[in-house]
Amino acid sequence: MKDLLKQYENKLPEIVFNWKDSETEAEGWTVINSLRGGAAGGGTRMRKGLDMNEVLSLAKTMEVKFTVSGPAIGGAKSGINFDPKDPRKKGVLERWFKAVSPLLKSYYGTGGDLNVDEIHEVIPITEDCGVWHPQEGVFNGHFKPTEADKINRIGQLRQGVIKVIEDTSFSPDVNRKYTVADMITGYGVAEAVRHYYDIYGGTVVGKKAIVQGFGNVGAAAAYYLSQMGAKIVGIIDVTGGVINEEGFSFEEIKSFYLNKKGNNLSESSMIPFEEMNERLWKLSAEIFAPCAASRLVTQEQISTLMDTGLEVISCGANVPFADKEIFFGPIMEFTDKRVSLIPDFISNCGMARVFAYFMERRVTMTDEAIFEDTSLTIKRALQNTFKRSASKTDISSSAFEIALKQLV
Repeated sequence: MKDLLKQYENKLPEIVFNWKDSETEAEGWTVINSLRGGAAGGGTRMRKGLDMNEVLSLAKTMEVKFTVSGPAIGGAKSGINFDPKDPRKKGVLERWFKAVSPLLKSYYGTGGDLNVDEIHEVIPITEDCGVWHPQEGVFNGHFKPTEADKINRIGQLRQGVIKVIEDTSFSPDVNRKYTVADMITGYGVAEAVRHYYDIYGGTVVGKKAIVQGFGNVGAAAAYYLSQMGAKIVGIIDVTGGVINEEGFSFEEIKSFYLNKKGNNLSESSMIPFEEMNERLWKLSAEIFAPCAASRLVTQEQISTLMDTGLEVISCGANVPFADKEIFFGPIMEFTDKRVSLIPDFISNCGMARVFAYFMERRVTMTDEAIFEDTSLTIKRALQNTFKRSASKTDISSSAFEIALKQLV
């Protein structure tokens, strides 16, 4: 696996597009690792301090993810080094998408990512640039449909991603009009835990869980884990956190979800971040869902959780460990050898899978069908790792080997 990984990491990306904004200090990159299958896909993010190496590592991560989620295309990513809180953000995005639109028409498909909203920013701005849909390049480069078929499938994709969830099994509140895009990634993170126990032995019911991050992914993961019977004992995000060593009730978790402010937990009983960060890692829990930013989790934090009974980690964040390596650095390897570590390209593949699902010819558009498709995709990936080795350790190593054999 390590030899395959080295080959994959060292292979130069096929296309690097670099842009410097004419009106601000913003700089952006689209990195296309490969045009496998004639196209590449990956979201657009914005943060201050972002550099090309971050975009490259995420493009390579996307390519691995597509081996699980489909379609069989290359990985890509776009990133803009700019403060997303700056009032000039909209203009930066408009000029960025205008510059990158020839790629989006031909062979590159994008979507929302960190600090860039799919529905309110990516779709309307790319439409204004003459792109039918942010995934148009994947249709043209990979699927090569007829004009009529392309219109139908883009319509299906457009409708599906922004579809308001009507089924109470999947929405915390149907009156608030949560969409598939709001909930699907966190749902996949929770489903990965459920399938893990079903396949490797045990049950999620009654297990204690810790969730790091309370944005779209972490909040939804906490909601669905609690719904399936796990006991959430701790939640932390940048503003602080909450602890209940016996586990919060499902109604309490649902309330946390409904009361969050933007991407943050917002509760009167919140523990300040510094104190929370001191106490969280000493909690006893079998499940850990890191769903905050990339490269935050240290070896010391993981070791402390292991000492109190950690069994499984389901990654909501891409590359959650504080390693410098693109993949499989020393902290990730240390973790994979000691507990069950479900890698990000399986557990957080929900949104990529939804795109792939809606790109297919005429699919069922019910909430149940859409969510079940993501669940089955994750289940199949975990069954494949189990077939390779039934051990509860080295799950990530096995999963990477399965994926990399398709790419190298």
